[in-house]
Amino acid sequence: MNLSIRNSMLSVAGLIMAGGAIAGPAVAAQATPAEKAAASVVSEKGKGARKAGYEYEAQPNFYYCGPASARIALSADGKAVSQDELAEKLGTTVNGTDSAIDITRVLNEYTGGKYKTTEISSDVASKEQVERLRADVKAAVDAGEPVVANILGGAVDVDGTEHSFPGHYLTVVEYKDDGNTVKISDPAAPDAPEYWMDITELANWIAGRGYSS
Repeated sequence: MNLSIRNSMLSVAGLIMAGGAIAGPAVAAQATPAEKAAASVVSEKGKGARKAGYEYEAQPNFYYCGPASARIALSADGKAVSQDELAEKLGTTVNGTDSAIDITRVLNEYTGGKYKTTEISSDVASKEQVERLRADVKAAVDAGEPVVANILGGAVDVDGTEHSFPGHYLTVVEYKDDGNTVKISDPAAPDAPEYWMDITELANWIAGRGYSS
């Protein structure tokens, strides 16, 4: 996709397709009570790895990825906010949630201003932008505050599975290998809600949009 076409889609987020079907209803939390209580503790996966305690919840329809991702992030801060409440604050419609700026604004309403928006305006993330994302994910997860990313197009996880959306939000909840590999909590995939991805792959998935950290 060329830059002009990608930029023309910046305000269209949340129109997601999961194998041609609308994502299923909210499902039970994946994190155990111990995990939720241990937000931002050192992971057992090895040196340079951390995770944020959080509660997973799937989006109930094809356009609630913004509210669902925000809810996952807020759950790490101990806040159980409904997706409907978040959708109202975000201005979410059947066309989705406009941008990462809206996600940041609403997250800050509940966290006292802990989040900022970072844009990756180019079509492909630069080395500096990849490093910035890596540093931001590490800092956010270390603080128990998952990152919410606005992505576009397709990306491949570390297992070789492709994930593709014409516009979507998801939450980054864990990292390993000093932040070079990150775990994504995807509200559109209740059957396989988590997957690992290389940080450069994620940065290029975000390219043309932005993230809240």
